[in-house]
Amino acid sequence: MMLFQMERGYRYNSDSLLLYDFISSFNPKGQLLDVGCGCGILGLLLKRDFPALDLCLLDIQEQNCTLTRANAQKNGLTCKAIKCGDFLETSFEQKFDFIISNPPFYHKGTVKSEVPSLSLSRHNSALPFEKFAQKVTKTLKNRGYFIFCYDAKQFDVVAHALMENGLKIEDVLFVHVKEDKEASLVLIRARKSSKSLCKIHPPLFMYQNDIIAPKVQAIYDKSKTKSLAWKI
Repeated sequence: MMLFQMERGYRYNSDSLLLYDFISSFNPKGQLLDVGCGCGILGLLLKRDFPALDLCLLDIQEQNCTLTRANAQKNGLTCKAIKCGDFLETSFEQKFDFIISNPPFYHKGTVKSEVPSLSLSRHNSALPFEKFAQKVTKTLKNRGYFIFCYDAKQFDVVAHALMENGLKIEDVLFVHVKEDKEASLVLIRARKSSKSLCKIHPPLFMYQNDIIAPKVQAIYDKSKTKSLAWKI
């Protein structure tokens, strides 16, 4: 997949590709909303692999919405809607079977970029998780799924907010850079009004013996993404 990206600004990384693979393992179908879509990588990859998805994408930054529209057209993918707006303030005509997101999760106290677009894309002050979870619950269909990634160090905060808003964690996958390093990322599938027990997946290690782990390389190979410089 060919993806335009800003030369200066937020650019997708391995988090989006790992999340794409995680979501794919659950064979998403029906109406799906990608919140904070950036250049559209997550939702568009899923639309490529699951053409029957009814895909809507949302981002707070107009430049990202422009990129997403260009990337959808570049790859011949049809989306139901590409909206620009704050998720917390946006009204939707329907509720969704799936809400997915690689949201901003840098916590209070981390140094913010001087580039406004980067700060919006990275820091959770733009989308506090408790408010995010509240809006997700209102926007999901009953028994709908919320699948996302987050900073592993904030797992306790995330788990509490999900529970308080009627979203039961069904699947958890922790990502480590190496086997001797603590988890840096967590991938979560939660479900509205679920009573299922939580499945803790085997950890994913990004590197083995200082080279990309075979499982991670397989994810990169499956995504088949290539970046193109966006010329304004």
